[in-house]
Amino acid sequence: MSSQLEHAARDLASAMAGRDLKARIALIEATVPGRLVFTTSLGIEDQALTHAVAMHKGRTEIVTLDTGRLYPETYDTWTETESAYGIRIRAYAPEREAEERFVAESGINGFRHSVAARQACCGFRKVEPLGRALAGAAGWLTGLRAGQSANRADTPLAEADEGRGLLKINPLADWSRADVERFVADNYVPYNVLHDRGFPSIGCAPCTRAIRVGEDERAGRWWWEQASKKECGLHVHAPEEQPPDERSPERNVAPGQEAAAFETTRTSNALEMAR
Repeated sequence: MSSQLEHAARDLASAMAGRDLKARIALIEATVPGRLVFTTSLGIEDQALTHAVAMHKGRTEIVTLDTGRLYPETYDTWTETESAYGIRIRAYAPEREAEERFVAESGINGFRHSVAARQACCGFRKVEPLGRALAGAAGWLTGLRAGQSANRADTPLAEADEGRGLLKINPLADWSRADVERFVADNYVPYNVLHDRGFPSIGCAPCTRAIRVGEDERAGRWWWEQASKKECGLHVHAPEEQPPDERSPERNVAPGQEAAAFETTRTSNALEMAR
């Protein structure tokens, strides 16, 4: 039996279809009661959505997850965006004790030792702060697009996030990359200069590289891992039934991309994890 939240998501997605972005934002604010939160990564999709939300001047809050490991260009984009729209983007940062403990135990780049270690890093830098950002929210707006990767191919305009008890709304789900770039150009939206240097998707600096010709848009994220594992946890509804085995991290790491390819020295604890 479908839940009330699922019915609301289907109705909203149906109503959003065929409308432009401005009309979609107005519809969301008019039909979703309660707190609305848009989490921006300051990437180009989120910049397009920031423009629409800021110009609407409604009640949607714009927040970001400041992991502490972002590119300088991302912070520059943040500053430019606040100045351009006369807004403040609220930051949610990692809990200090969790960050200090992880670095002490695994090293500053210990997330490369295994997929489990990387997911732990994403956990305290992104997932836990997201939980605080969405506390009490009725609707969560994201810049997800179906065309970003195979893992996101079925992204709907709106869906029920039963775990968080809210509507997850993806106003750009049916847009192409070209649609986003055209919107940004036509509306003089500030964007991260790394997009002009081969970075279609931009996350933390140690975990993002430029992509190669023929690769999908998110291939540069955690490139040392197998493609099927490459999500940070923000957009995963539930943990995998079979979590990565920390004793055998190699099975989730692409050949030639093991931690040794990045770090020549490790702590004794990291050596034990890699065995």
